[in-house]
Amino acid sequence: MLLVLSGVASAQVIDHTDNQVWSDVQFAVPMTKDIDFNMLGTLRLGRDISRPVDERIGMGFTFRFGQHVSIAPNYLYIATQPVRNRRAWESRLSLPVTLRFTVEKFRLSDRNLFERRIRDPGINSTRYRNRFQIEHSIGSDKLHLSLYIADEVFYDWSVNRWVRNRFTVGGTKVLNKHLTQDVYYLRQNDGVSVPGDLNVIGTTLRVKL
Repeated sequence: MLLVLSGVASAQVIDHTDNQVWSDVQFAVPMTKDIDFNMLGTLRLGRDISRPVDERIGMGFTFRFGQHVSIAPNYLYIATQPVRNRRAWESRLSLPVTLRFTVEKFRLSDRNLFERRIRDPGINSTRYRNRFQIEHSIGSDKLHLSLYIADEVFYDWSVNRWVRNRFTVGGTKVLNKHLTQDVYYLRQNDGVSVPGDLNVIGTTLRVKL
């Protein structure tokens, strides 16, 4: 009996770590010189890159105020299945405010993001996210290539504490005036979500129409 109970308990253990691949596509349609309409799509493969675990689609706007400030309110519809037999849906409203400035040859950005998560099933929550990024061009100007590092922290009011940290290192290549490609590695540590600790290889294709 003890052996049977031990086997059942082991089968119910959920792994809090995962290896994933994230693929994002972002379309920007200029409406005026300082306003873009954006369309967003995401597919994330998880469970050790064996099946889709997160699909997202959304839209929003980017408002630029001079060279240093932008605000990009957006809406995302999210479907997840992070572990077997567990599915969830979410409507997410986000308001990121980003400050950008240059120090010598380094481009610095500080994104402050507030988001409201309406989840089914699960409790609704509000989070604050702060991401600081340092970017530096490499090679000649004709190469249009840069490397960056970033760190992002999450505060969740549903549990009243800092719950997540994401560290990212990657590169950005401007392919032409319409296409920009990012490739990065991301390490996430999270003591609340399941799975919460992630190793991620990600790509983001940005298309400006």
